[in-house]
Amino acid sequence: MKENNKQIIIQEVISKKKQMTKRVDAKQIMKAYNYAKEHHGDQKRRSGEPYIIHPINVAYILAEVGLDEATICAALLHDVVEDTEITDKDLRRDFGEEIADMVAGVTKLGKMQFTTVEEQQVEDYRKMFLAMGKDIRVIIIKLADRLHNMRTLKFLKRDRQIANAKETMEIYAPLANRLGLYSIKWELEDLSFKYLYPEEYHDLVEGINKKREERLKFIEKIMNDIRLQLKKQRIDAEVTGRAKHLYSIYKKMQRDNKTLDQIYDLFALRILVNSVKDCYSALGVVHELYNPMPGRFKDYIAVPKPNMYQSIHTTLLGEKGTPFEVQIRTWDMHRIAEYGIAAHWAYKEANFMGRGKQVVKLEEDKLAWLRESLEWQKEMQDPQEFLDTLKTELFEDEVYVFTPKGAIKVLPRGATPIDFAYSIHAEIGHHMTGCKINSKMMPIISKLKSGDIVEIITAENSKGPSRDWLKFIKSTSAKNKINSWFKKEQKSENIEKGKDLIEKEIKRIGVAYTELFKNEYIEPMLERYKYKNTEEMYAAVGFGANSAGKIIARILQEYRKEHEEENIEEKIEQLNKQKGKKQKPSNSGIVVKGIENCLVKLSKCCNPLPGDEIIGYITKGRGVSIHRKDCVNVNDLITEENRIIDVKWYEEAKETYNVNIEILANDRHGLLVEILNVIKDTKAKLMGVNTKTTKDRIAIIDLNIEIENIEELNKVIRVIKKVDSVYEVRR
Repeated sequence: MKENNKQIIIQEVISKKKQMTKRVDAKQIMKAYNYAKEHHGDQKRRSGEPYIIHPINVAYILAEVGLDEATICAALLHDVVEDTEITDKDLRRDFGEEIADMVAGVTKLGKMQFTTVEEQQVEDYRKMFLAMGKDIRVIIIKLADRLHNMRTLKFLKRDRQIANAKETMEIYAPLANRLGLYSIKWELEDLSFKYLYPEEYHDLVEGINKKREERLKFIEKIMNDIRLQLKKQRIDAEVTGRAKHLYSIYKKMQRDNKTLDQIYDLFALRILVNSVKDCYSALGVVHELYNPMPGRFKDYIAVPKPNMYQSIHTTLLGEKGTPFEVQIRTWDMHRIAEYGIAAHWAYKEANFMGRGKQVVKLEEDKLAWLRESLEWQKEMQDPQEFLDTLKTELFEDEVYVFTPKGAIKVLPRGATPIDFAYSIHAEIGHHMTGCKINSKMMPIISKLKSGDIVEIITAENSKGPSRDWLKFIKSTSAKNKINSWFKKEQKSENIEKGKDLIEKEIKRIGVAYTELFKNEYIEPMLERYKYKNTEEMYAAVGFGANSAGKIIARILQEYRKEHEEENIEEKIEQLNKQKGKKQKPSNSGIVVKGIENCLVKLSKCCNPLPGDEIIGYITKGRGVSIHRKDCVNVNDLITEENRIIDVKWYEEAKETYNVNIEILANDRHGLLVEILNVIKDTKAKLMGVNTKTTKDRIAIIDLNIEIENIEELNKVIRVIKKVDSVYEVRR
């Protein structure tokens, strides 16, 4: 980045742009500069400098990171609509839609104030920022604008310095990081650090300067040794050293609770080469010269970071065991590391730092990081077209709007002021009579846009919500609150409707109402559905929260106990009279207490195995059903105590049992074969397999195996868990 104390002129912006690409429309850039200079006129900055100095600096920062002419022109013009008599219409007439759209985007973002950001709202602001700046170039202009403002922060009062620095650290530096613009991110962090923690900043600068000479000699010797060895191996490389950024050193001191004297890797070496092959050759050279530090090697070339950063990082031990870091990358990777998204702009050749032509391949996979890290909702059909315009569909499923006091509310796309009112409080929604959007009276079914300021008008004598509102609102929360209001307000109507539905259901099954509706049958039903009384039950049925069929079915369970199966215990006792005789197991290897030759079925809902704790449930006409005691259905069964019977596994049984296993793993080549091989080494017999892979590359493998007991199953689960890439195995 350019030094802060040197004034930049427009010719330097054009020269910098020419370093980055062959063809430059200098005429268009000069037209934008003269236009901005003329209309800003005698305006001054807080520093007393002519105002035009600011847009020139912003344009220079963008030229440094390789942005196109349209973006540089928009940077030169970014304040004319806000601060001069020029209108958006004038700009569209004089410079066209593309540049005018970017200026309008920057103007809109400039109106957002983050100084009172609450911790939990920071990420919402970042997302809203991205959603409002549909063209990513708008965000980059705003970042460059903020960077120049931070460089000249000394001219503001202390309270404004703190507010701006906090806002920069929380919002702008993370945005630069998210877009891979590290050169901007690091400077924003260091400048924010300087104003937020001035004492710590100056102590750190002073401490680093004290030992600067000693450390420079140390790093210079290492660089010369590496250069010599690389030359011997005929590897064309540039070796440079740089001091680590102040804020990153400070964070490391805080995180590890260390003093500056205990932080050794204050300098990092960078080796820039021509190819990926040379990267690994250079790695071999440095590892031969110095011992690598265990656990401090990262290969971001093989596995790039989400924002497309690629490099090899290794920490080595120099003389006297002093550690230092080395980063190895190609020139293309270095450009991306410095300039992120801007490195893949819509030109195909770059002349980077005099190193000759660097072909920038505009491939879809180079932008996969953007779809992932910014949560795209739509697939791009043509990545080339995307690069040409860089229009994004970021966070299209949400809108971000403000209360009049500046609090942010996140609502679904297409949300209305009704959704907004209910997001504040149910009573605000119930008493809503109108709304203002950006201080203007608007219909309450208007669709909200990100950045809107919404004010809700209420009245105490409001009749409440309308059922028509349900047709327009988008948030589930608002729908639930409106439905609850109708449920409460129309309770008597719902009770009558519920009674009618219950009576119709009783007539359908042919039982007299008076015979069925007795306290001893009703109480268990009320308890089952957590109703306080029958009125509440009728209201729920009338409103549609429960059905008459379910209510009557539960009452019938109690009714039948008394009328159809009241002697079931006696029947069981008669069958249990064969005492003293050794019981034979059923064909499933189960002994049912006191009963022989009993039909026994293992329940499919929980698939019990020998070794599991089990209970028996006497079914109607289908024998005894066996469940594990921890089965999810057991709670419903034990309410009918006279149907529960003691059962146990027959110890001498050698039956086999089928069981299903679900395996979750990160998908990779040869995964299924490896899993099947480890199962082959156990006694289990594979009966069936079904696999599928999600779009996130998660493999879901369902196995059906035949085993003899629970111990055998546990062994199978253990061996599968040891397979590489498997992270969960469950029955």
